[in-house]
Amino acid sequence: MKILILALSGIGDALMFTPALKLLRQSLPDAQIDALVMFKGTKEIYQTNLNFNKVIYFDFLKEGAINSLNFVLTLRKKYDVTINVYPSNRKEYNIISFLIGAKQRVAVEYLRMNKQNFGWLNNVTVLENDETHNVQTNIKLVEKLLNKKFNEEPVMDIYLSDEHKKYADNFLERNNIKENDFIVGFHPGCATLKNHIKRRWEPEKFAELGKKLIKEKNAKIFLFGGPEEEELKSSINKMIDSESSLVIKTEKFLQSIAIMKRCNVFVTNDSALMHIASALGLKVVAIIGPTNQHYIHPWKTEYKIISLNLDCSPCFFYSPKPLFCSRTDVKFKCIKELNVEMVYKALGSF
Repeated sequence: MKILILALSGIGDALMFTPALKLLRQSLPDAQIDALVMFKGTKEIYQTNLNFNKVIYFDFLKEGAINSLNFVLTLRKKYDVTINVYPSNRKEYNIISFLIGAKQRVAVEYLRMNKQNFGWLNNVTVLENDETHNVQTNIKLVEKLLNKKFNEEPVMDIYLSDEHKKYADNFLERNNIKENDFIVGFHPGCATLKNHIKRRWEPEKFAELGKKLIKEKNAKIFLFGGPEEEELKSSINKMIDSESSLVIKTEKFLQSIAIMKRCNVFVTNDSALMHIASALGLKVVAIIGPTNQHYIHPWKTEYKIISLNLDCSPCFFYSPKPLFCSRTDVKFKCIKELNVEMVYKALGSF
């Protein structure tokens, strides 16, 4: 059997498919299981995962419609099964799966905008459940495909090579990080598409938290984020204004992840790095505003969620619609009124 995993929607979503992937590989040890990805970070994470035979990278956003169509047609009739990882509620992903032409096209039937996004092009489906974690929904997709039930829900997989681990060790040594140092990782960013920048806790609050941790816990702060977040990280580092705060900048994504593994606690917005911290087994403090916590809470690790739990939350569910706040008093109150003391208190409870 030849199976293609369509992991096009983002790094965190791709990572949350890895428990289902592990079960799929255990069930079909001789199958060819490939992945199609369009983000370099996803490519790095998937290429080290031994449950894949091959990872195919194509930047659909950069290449445009004509080149993308021509590329997809090169994959036509090469696979028996395609699986759209959950969440992937976009018509483009369903069209790609359909054009590849696998007999079995596995995907979630979404509760919102499924028809408008051509969900009817898929023929092996699982109904979306707002009470279920993304990892569990991905496992249900594999169960539906194989017509079997699993008795386990594995951890998410990230594989670090000896080279990546050595890179991290050298970084820590160069920056005089000792074994007993209390390291707190921050991820102040998140995706910005579809107005998701509104999920971010304010940079000023990250800076204030960093100052408080340095002063009261003698902590060292590591600031993580992608290349597009360099300015954000630098501005927070400047506000903290301490030798105990470091901006983490690496050439390769897995080098940064290897450094993350040294953190004692990780404070993060709802982002891919929240899921990476979970996969690394870190203690996670997740700052959650409009997102459904059932979908995305840190998986199989110790965590605290900081949320106001407003009556209007959650308001973000999986559809192509941009994030929108209907409140008339304070827009995105769910994130704007989360204060530093709430996060600091959660850190102290571990």
